[in-house]
Amino acid sequence: MDHIPHHRPARHDVDREAMPPVAMVIALFTFMSFAVLDTGAKYLVTAGYAAIFVVWCRFFGHAVIAFIIFQGWRRADMYRMKNAPLQILRGLLLPATTLFNFLALRELQLAQTISIFLSVPMLVTALAGPLLGEWAGPRRWAAIMVGFVGVLIVVRPGTDVFSLSIIWSILATITYSLYSILTRNLAMQESQSSLVFYSCIFATLLMAPPAFVYGQMPGSVLDFALLASLGALGMGGHVLLVKASRLASASKVAPFVYSQLLWMTALGFIVFGDVPDGWTMLGAAIICLSGIYIMNRERLIARREARLGSAN
Repeated sequence: MDHIPHHRPARHDVDREAMPPVAMVIALFTFMSFAVLDTGAKYLVTAGYAAIFVVWCRFFGHAVIAFIIFQGWRRADMYRMKNAPLQILRGLLLPATTLFNFLALRELQLAQTISIFLSVPMLVTALAGPLLGEWAGPRRWAAIMVGFVGVLIVVRPGTDVFSLSIIWSILATITYSLYSILTRNLAMQESQSSLVFYSCIFATLLMAPPAFVYGQMPGSVLDFALLASLGALGMGGHVLLVKASRLASASKVAPFVYSQLLWMTALGFIVFGDVPDGWTMLGAAIICLSGIYIMNRERLIARREARLGSAN
């Protein structure tokens, strides 16, 4: 799950423009592709494939496609790192997120994992203060606390619902939040091609040895197709996300991430026959509303700061 937009509000003049319908369609297909990726991963890990092998296939495919798209044989900027320690740390956090998420998918419904994962914007807002100096105000902190209540409703500690798989999902949320913070920090220093390339090449190299130990030949054409498609779905989703962000401001694209809850719930029912219970849907609704409020609040603050900057 490497697909929550790294929200940084755009300038106020761009942000006031209406979102083009084509951008809306692209944004919806963006998060549908990520939902299909998770559905394929859940099918594979529940079919008996080792999670670390499935993760490796996902990042190996991503690395190959990124190398081709960015023409790695002719672009030196793709390999250049201005801040190698943070690039390496970021490159380790993303496969950790994916591994934790795939481990969670062995037992949890798709709707459960995405409900927990959608708390990332709130966790990023909370961590941005101590890590980036971007402190949230009392209203956003109130939304964070409300969102945390939503997470508690989904995971229900102290009940039979709370399990090791829930812990894997929470760890995936934490590692991806840290990944998002590092992306914010490095976006102004590193080239886009290096950020994309190193986010998958470290995972490919690091996980290759255990993947070959625990991996197995696909047992059917469907399994082979799913393993081969994971990297394409991940890379394709990122390409669509960039395209949507170029057609509309980031603050308008970001809320579409919550459409993934609909895609995941629908795919969970169609493919696995899973129907989330009422508590999961209630918690998910609280998390989504809190996240949307935080995004809208950040957009309003960005507009105000832009007006003050232009006045000076």
